[in-house]
Amino acid sequence: MDGILNINKPYGITSHDVVDRVRRLSGQRQVGHAGTLDPLATGVLLVCLGIATRLAEFLMDSPKLYRAHLRLGVTTDTYDAEGTVVAERPVEVGREDVERALDRFRGPILQVPPMFSALKKGGRPLYRLARRGEIVERAPRPVEIYRLDLVEWSPPDLTLEVLCSPGTYIRSLAHDLGEALGCGAYLVGLVRLASGEFRLEDAVDLETLNRERLPHVLLPPDAALQRFPALYLTHAEAWAVGHGQDLPDRWGIAGGDRPKASLARAYGPDGSLLAVLEFSGQGTWHPKKVLRTT
Repeated sequence: MDGILNINKPYGITSHDVVDRVRRLSGQRQVGHAGTLDPLATGVLLVCLGIATRLAEFLMDSPKLYRAHLRLGVTTDTYDAEGTVVAERPVEVGREDVERALDRFRGPILQVPPMFSALKKGGRPLYRLARRGEIVERAPRPVEIYRLDLVEWSPPDLTLEVLCSPGTYIRSLAHDLGEALGCGAYLVGLVRLASGEFRLEDAVDLETLNRERLPHVLLPPDAALQRFPALYLTHAEAWAVGHGQDLPDRWGIAGGDRPKASLARAYGPDGSLLAVLEFSGQGTWHPKKVLRTT
């Protein structure tokens, strides 16, 4: 069984719990998710089965859309509602202050990841160090906030919609906004509304997923690659790609001229997905990831 599930992850369980559930229902051992959601977060979690697990990187590399509920005046050690309160300060800001503060977080920014995260330092996850009371320096990482809107203001609470690059920590965004306002803040709730082209309104509720329904909601593996143009191969070209050989820049998609793309999805004569190709810049397409051979 190969494909992608767009799951609406429920509150209170880990992303790994969702993977375990899908593994049991499908009988497929090769199952993984494409982008962790914390237990307190809900919404779009993409789960890959079989061959699609090899395409997870293309799903994780897509922009993410979130709705984030923040509470001002309180700071926690985890930057969210699960943590221990470490500071409380009066909230003496208005909507205009929040709007002005949001400006500094739009566009490319450097973000320090939270201590309570799965990132590793010296081979050890940061959250394990944090649970022992250790705080280590974390290097800021470049991320980009494409859109950041204040959609609800009910002090001390507010709701943001955030369209951001992969790797952005919304918990860190909440914490940093609170510091910018001088009152502190933490993340109360988080919903992932979209991951790339996969949206929450199309997601399957985990509670309703069963063995009978699963094949009907399973998306094909190439759903991960729809933003890339398609190249349809001859038998000889399919054989060459399957054996790691480059193809000359002969473009075979409807629409004529080759699009300005560095990656393409390649299909065999029978219409099945064979590989992801990468344009070498030297007039050839190189097999970046071969999924099947002919």
